[in-house]
Amino acid sequence: MAKTSGGTPAFRRILLKLSGEALAGGGGFGIDGGTVADLAEQIREVHALGVSVALVVGGGNLYRGLQGAEHGIDRVTGDHMGMLATVMNALALQDALEKLDMTTRVVSAIEMRQIAEPFIRRRAVRHLEKGRIVIFAAGTGNPYFTTDTAAALRATEIGADALLKATQVDGVYSADPAKDKSAVLLPELTYQEALQHQLKVMDSTAFSLCMDNKMPILVFNLARRGNILRVVSGEHIGSIVR
Repeated sequence: MAKTSGGTPAFRRILLKLSGEALAGGGGFGIDGGTVADLAEQIREVHALGVSVALVVGGGNLYRGLQGAEHGIDRVTGDHMGMLATVMNALALQDALEKLDMTTRVVSAIEMRQIAEPFIRRRAVRHLEKGRIVIFAAGTGNPYFTTDTAAALRATEIGADALLKATQVDGVYSADPAKDKSAVLLPELTYQEALQHQLKVMDSTAFSLCMDNKMPILVFNLARRGNILRVVSGEHIGSIVR
């Protein structure tokens, strides 16, 4: 991926995957208004370059299906609860973006027409063509699938040029840097390497889906403000899986 100059974006259309924790700020739980507002401003900066922007947001700041299963809640029920948490996060992002005069659509894999559109691929693509920001919520609508897999699926369906995976670390490491001090950052790797070494930045289903559809994954640290814009502008930060 060559670095562009003069503010020319490296991508025509992106899908940005945000974790639910990215909306929680320093607290790690819930939705922090200031954090969401700052995220919205960074997304606006990218959109201002003429980039078509779609988002998938997780729900871990509010609820995780696996967490519920550990407390006796049926896994399928817990996963559905987690999907609803992603809708809450999507609405928070929509509110912050529209306060910046951005036109948005929340598109849900679970029908709830009073607050979100049902997912129809052609309609979602049309929104993007009209310059609207599309926020995909409720994962794939199916239990046992993560929002990482939902991001890989939606990125492929809308014809994105790349999937941008925002994380809490600088990129993909050879091991968990929080547990292994000898872990090293991998600036570039293949899908096969990510799967073979079970690198946990995304789950294996998401990696496999991207590999099958030749969807590059750019992994970067969201905590460094401006990194979304840097990645979209073609600056090689973090890691790229392709």
